[in-house]
Amino acid sequence: MVADQGLNTLVEYRFRPRWEAERGENGMGSDCNGKGSPDKVLKVPVGTLVVDIETGTVVADLHEAGMTIVVAKGGRGGLGNMNFCTPWDRAPRRAQPGEPGEQKRLRMELRLLADVGILGFPNVGKSTFIASVSRAKPKIADYPFTTLVPNLGVVRIDENRSFLMADIPGLIPGAAQGAGLGIRFLKHVERTRVLLHLVTMQNDDHDLMARYDALMREVEQFDPSLAQRPQIVAVSQIDLPDTRAAWELARPEFEARGITLRGVSAATGEGVRETLFALDALLQKTPAPPPLETGTRVAEPQPLLVEGDGDGDGVGDEG
Repeated sequence: MVADQGLNTLVEYRFRPRWEAERGENGMGSDCNGKGSPDKVLKVPVGTLVVDIETGTVVADLHEAGMTIVVAKGGRGGLGNMNFCTPWDRAPRRAQPGEPGEQKRLRMELRLLADVGILGFPNVGKSTFIASVSRAKPKIADYPFTTLVPNLGVVRIDENRSFLMADIPGLIPGAAQGAGLGIRFLKHVERTRVLLHLVTMQNDDHDLMARYDALMREVEQFDPSLAQRPQIVAVSQIDLPDTRAAWELARPEFEARGITLRGVSAATGEGVRETLFALDALLQKTPAPPPLETGTRVAEPQPLLVEGDGDGDGVGDEG
């Protein structure tokens, strides 16, 4: 397998699950050796994690373009009787058969490589924010789980500096156990260096701290180290009067914890540029997380837990 920067999905392997190299040729007459088989090269996107299904351990973390790994070795070629000739035995009647190649059952997971990951419950304005600061074109609507795939956007600070931002699909309480979109997308946060945590007022709920704590619990249950990752917390949609009032009310509570609660509005641009500069400054002093080492055990993907609102209309359902 080789990490190819020109690819961004694993869809080719979803519809073709079995891959094998060509067979080598048999030996032929006149003391001719059979031709060896060429390598079978599988191209995967940068950020692909290769896991051995039998052992549940990491085979490789292809986190850099051009990284190459042999995941299954070909079998040793056989030896014909010509290889056993001696001055005393010109026509030996023995040979050494070849060996079959390795067979592996592998799982490939694509984990996004982004500098900043946007976290937040559904409909806090993550897609709107990334669309306002980059050329990403996410789907934007006023119902939960509008975003079903992570969106990537390049945020340019100036002519010489930019960073990659990922809009992680909305999470709900219980996401670490598979609720909503579960850990299918929460795992992408593992690659990010800095988190942008967006909160906002929803359904007349002014307790922004409670919403922040609820999501951080999900992150900590998924991976305790993620909860310690550098982050910036911001209230989105402060162009709405009720949300601005909730922001002003919550700022002292957040400051008591040592957290500067910023306010942003993708609609008017208020606070957006200052938040981007703060993210860039935090990135300058935050190293990239190390890749997973070979042999590390990883959890199996959990099934998607779907929860409807019970009315059968499909509106307001959580999955």
